Amino acid sequence: MFDSMKEDIASVFHRDPAARTRIEVLFCYPGLHAIWMHRLAHWLWRRDARLLARMVSNLARWLTGIEIHPGAKLGRRFFIDHGMGVVIGETAEIGDDVTLYQGVTLGGTSWNKGKRHPTLEDGVVVGAGAKVLGPFTVGKGAKIGSNAVVTKAVPAGATAVGIPGRIIIKEEGKDDEQHVKRQAMAEKIGFDAYGETRDMPDPVAKAIGLMLDHMHAVDGRIEGMCKALNELGSDYCARDLPKLDTEDFEALMEDADIQPPEQDAKASAPR
Repeated sequence: MFDSMKEDIASVFHRDPAARTRIEVLFCYPGLHAIWMHRLAHWLWRRDARLLARMVSNLARWLTGIEIHPGAKLGRRFFIDHGMGVVIGETAEIGDDVTLYQGVTLGGTSWNKGKRHPTLEDGVVVGAGAKVLGPFTVGKGAKIGSNAVVTKAVPAGATAVGIPGRIIIKEEGKDDEQHVKRQAMAEKIGFDAYGETRDMPDPVAKAIGLMLDHMHAVDGRIEGMCKALNELGSDYCARDLPKLDTEDFEALMEDADIQPPEQDAKASAPR
């Protein structure tokens, strides 16, 4: 038991840079207290002391603001950060190294008995305010964005964002070349569409990315046409295009609270 408690404390240090000392973690982390009280409640639940288990669970809810049904199964190194308003239903199953933030609900969508709450596999991260509802599986290493409402399975390594939750899957290495092209086009026009979305994909950023893809394709086609015209003896493409004014892009970045690129915004017109 004490080895398990030491492991829980170590997991807090691993995932929360605000943790300073073991004494601080021991006395000031309600997520940790809720998990430890749940272990007692779950032990009682499995031995058919159901009323006493619910009483311990209710006491934990009153003390920590975190409601975990004593029937829920929690894995090792489970971490609830902040924790206020977290609700975990009876048939929920949580793997190892899972992280939940405040306001998360692992709930059901049916009043029928049996499995009605989600299963979170190892390494899942669920953002603040997210609702994961139903008897499905969130795959290993998946992420649920803050305030998302997810009602269907999430594949391993994928990200679910929005209401209703949209599944975004990035295959390793598949989009690297496309990402470089988008980055170059974004920097050419003085706009960083990826400043806030590298780690958490967003539908708006995806739309901007597609727009940048289109602009890159148009750029390439224009260059090809200019080359063909030059070979025919035309000097049409020798004329400079109007300079692109980046003030509108900079204002857009400020409104969206997006940081500009680190290098100087040397936005110039496509040549």
